[in-house]
Amino acid sequence: MSIDPATFEFYQSQAPHFSLNPALGPSRHLDAFLDRLSPGARILELGCGGGRDAAHMISRGFDVDATDGIPSMVAKANERHSLGARLMTFGELDAIDAFDAIWANACLLHCPRAELPDILDRIHRALRPDGLHLASFKLGEGEGRDLLGRLHNFPTQDWLRSAYKTASFELVEESVYAGKGSDGTQRDWMALTVRKT
Repeated sequence: MSIDPATFEFYQSQAPHFSLNPALGPSRHLDAFLDRLSPGARILELGCGGGRDAAHMISRGFDVDATDGIPSMVAKANERHSLGARLMTFGELDAIDAFDAIWANACLLHCPRAELPDILDRIHRALRPDGLHLASFKLGEGEGRDLLGRLHNFPTQDWLRSAYKTASFELVEESVYAGKGSDGTQRDWMALTVRKT
């Protein structure tokens, strides 16, 4: 399994924007998610981008393994924040019982629908018992591309709930909110916090 070529090229070329834009602070759900964890918990971040969330986690005392599937994103994250971020695609996640939490903000939304069940299984295996996972998705009615050409899975709320339940996750919290992506399109988003069962 590999990253969609058009999506890869977008992020590979836009890494400076995502790493240097001062308007991009920590993600809206991050502190509430971290508040659920024990001090010093081990966190895997999927899709770390420019490193802003990982840097915030570290500033709060967490043990963070920051990863991204885009080489220029990893380079910029390390250049700006000295994270020790590493290159890893979702499909390369093969850890078992290694993390207390997995943070995947606004990244799994680029995973093709047909591949998402395998990725959720990988996340489940990588978590320790009762481990927590957060992901956020742009809602829609089926897989497609945004105005910038990036692939999105555009799930419904029910589709997401079912996918996580099938992967043996228990829903802890969900929220639906309005937001704009990089292409400027206003959409409803859904963020789920789930627990490994």
